[in-house]
Amino acid sequence: MSACTPTRPHPATSGGVDIRLPWWALALPALAFVALLALIINPSDASAAAGEPAITHLLERVRTVLGQAL
Repeated sequence: MSACTPTRPHPATSGGVDIRLPWWALALPALAFVALLALIINPSDASAAAGEPAITHLLERVRTVLGQAL
């Protein structure tokens, strides 16, 4: 027995994709970008800026863990 393939009720478009995004799908990444840019421009506003840099702390932790494992 052969199966019927469903037909489309309207003709297929020739290459264009019609996707509509909600307003927040563009607003939230833009807001996050602006916030991160503001922290880069003025890092003294960040709460962790007064302490030790995070990357140094992370590398020390990795070195400690690797030293214990070996």
